[in-house]
Amino acid sequence: MPKARELFDVQSVRRDFPILAERVNGRPLIWLDNAATTQKPQAVIDRLAYFYAHENSNIHRAAHALAARATEAYEQARATVARFLGASSPEEIVFLRGTTEAINLVARSWGQQQIGEGDEIVVSHLEHHANIVPWHQLAIEKGAKVRVIPVDDRGQILLDAYQRLLNPRTRLVNISQVSNALGTVTPVREVIELAHAAGAKVLVDGAQSVSHLPVDVQTLDADFFVFSGHKVFGPTGIGVLYGKQAVLEAMPPWQGGGNMIADVTFERVLYHKPPGRFEAGTGNIADAVGLATALDYLELIGRERIARYEHELLVYATDALLDIPGLHLIGTADDKASVLSFVLEGHRPSDVGEALSREGIAVRAGHHCAQPILRRFGHEATVRPSLAFYNTHEEIDTLVRALRRLSHRTLSISGR
Repeated sequence: MPKARELFDVQSVRRDFPILAERVNGRPLIWLDNAATTQKPQAVIDRLAYFYAHENSNIHRAAHALAARATEAYEQARATVARFLGASSPEEIVFLRGTTEAINLVARSWGQQQIGEGDEIVVSHLEHHANIVPWHQLAIEKGAKVRVIPVDDRGQILLDAYQRLLNPRTRLVNISQVSNALGTVTPVREVIELAHAAGAKVLVDGAQSVSHLPVDVQTLDADFFVFSGHKVFGPTGIGVLYGKQAVLEAMPPWQGGGNMIADVTFERVLYHKPPGRFEAGTGNIADAVGLATALDYLELIGRERIARYEHELLVYATDALLDIPGLHLIGTADDKASVLSFVLEGHRPSDVGEALSREGIAVRAGHHCAQPILRRFGHEATVRPSLAFYNTHEEIDTLVRALRRLSHRTLSISGR
């Protein structure tokens, strides 16, 4: 069977991303910080420029041509996101600043309405701080309790333990589809089925999954699904909340202002139906349009093709890193997306990151806004190379050679 790399023209893809031609410290840029943010294809950059050159206007209601163009582009972007996620309607798509704001919207609107004293909110041990802190705040305010789904020593969700957590007081389960710190792909479909059987709603954090895996929210049966544009080759400052239409319609607004109202007097206020009621003020119109272009770009390449190529790249990188003396991978789940988290004996993660940067290699070093899961494995920080479909096997080889030099230096100093 042909290897994924033989079926995937990565060099052609790379030509679509102008920043990959940059040089850092005299070396070609090797961008392995994709879990933090992804680079943008020229198509997205061009679409943003076109919007500001030809369509720039506030949207809705204005009786002039540019407003009509901007409104059409914005609402078409909503339809594109709905199609990309497999939503049943564009009305199930709310535009926000990113994953963090989307989760906070659910906490401040649905959570304020549905969570009471003694209720329970479930999160997994794998979660990003953005899917922990809003629930911690809400639990303190409401007298509720946050309960945690444990993981095994490979970073995999323990479904049996999760099932034992569920009870009649469980109101909401929050789960990342892919861990940003370990790369673990979680069994979200089973998590959702068990939660629904217990009468709970489920929010899926898809910030790390939408760029790597095909997602269909109806097949998953998620009540909420959130992601950020900059994680999926789109602009920063734009994100998405998907919510089932019936759920969104029952939720109150979380911010007040223009755009989200149907009628205002000093005695009463009438709100638009979703998604409008959750988009107070002037939205990030241009970047919503840019996000739609990024999603179209991914569809053109093919999400299944991307997933196959990235999986081969991940396996190649994993095998190579495991062969480096003193390097320990953190998170070795059977099902992983393109994240490799490790520590190197004799070196602080920050020092490894700086050493790699001197060679033009960009990785993340720190706690990745996921302190609970790193502490589960006894670490405060790791080095985290994270892959995308524009990365190459040759770039992995360069990373491995640099890490081998660091490892050899440690062994020489220690006399081993």
